Amino acid sequence: MPSGEDDLIGRYFKPIATDPGALGLADDAAILKVGGDDLVITTDAIVEGVHFLSGDPPETVARKALRVNLSDLAAKGATPAGFVMSLALRNADEEWLASFARGLSDDATGFGCPLLGGDTVATPGPLTISITAFGRVPPGEMILRSRAEPGDRIVVSGTIGDASLGLAILTKKITVGDVAVREMLLGRYRMPQPRIALAESVRKFARAAMDVSDGLAGDLAKLCAASGVSAVIDAGSVPLSDAARGLMEQGRTCLESVVSGGDDYEILCTIAENSFGDFARSARSVGVAVTSIGTIVAGNMLPKWLDAEDDEIAFPRLSYSHF
Repeated sequence: MPSGEDDLIGRYFKPIATDPGALGLADDAAILKVGGDDLVITTDAIVEGVHFLSGDPPETVARKALRVNLSDLAAKGATPAGFVMSLALRNADEEWLASFARGLSDDATGFGCPLLGGDTVATPGPLTISITAFGRVPPGEMILRSRAEPGDRIVVSGTIGDASLGLAILTKKITVGDVAVREMLLGRYRMPQPRIALAESVRKFARAAMDVSDGLAGDLAKLCAASGVSAVIDAGSVPLSDAARGLMEQGRTCLESVVSGGDDYEILCTIAENSFGDFARSARSVGVAVTSIGTIVAGNMLPKWLDAEDDEIAFPRLSYSHF
């Protein structure tokens, strides 16, 4: 007779396990055929009260859990291949699980990343979803953090700071009366947009890349440290949505909050000067905006952020920290 866990898996997650190698989630492991490609592996967990709030819709919780991993794959230039998931639940709420599974299924299908297996457990603590995602790249072509070179342009996709503003709304640190603006900012926090469409362009043109998860300022510092270089950033070039720019102009948020708040899940990369035009055109062809915000320079100092008068901006905090 199937256990409660088996029944839960069979009803909610077996339909998402569409790859033949998942074996219908009937075994203790899966088989992922990689052909001649390199297999890229990334893992991220999201925890209730830390990465999402207890009142967030289950569909968006599921999508965020998968998408933060897909964002890492995109920054490595990888094509999604599948994922495994561990789900720690306080209780097996049928309505919550049905909604969670719908959101997960929609994104697994939409991004071509089927469920391969995993585990479900009970916990007295916060709801936790841990996903390990697998991607494919041609042999030797994964883009690392550690290959930025002086003279490279520093480029970021999309806009920065919207997700942290969405969280600020949810935690009542700011209020936004415009419903459309509010919903956009909440959406950026709850459902990041992994730049999978940009993965091939990153693989073809980027020297170094990572996704922006803990804040642009801090993640740029990590990339520079890994590459043994520094950077000079034109703060005015950082791409902002109209909503974020408006809140800054009203004095309701500031540049430090925008570039250190985290949860953007945009791609940060460095591009050789003579390749930037081709990269920008390639990005436009897949509908992703990219912006040049500065230059990699020699040295081992923290990146320097400059205002419109070329004065250096000091940030007391560079990024979100878990500890």
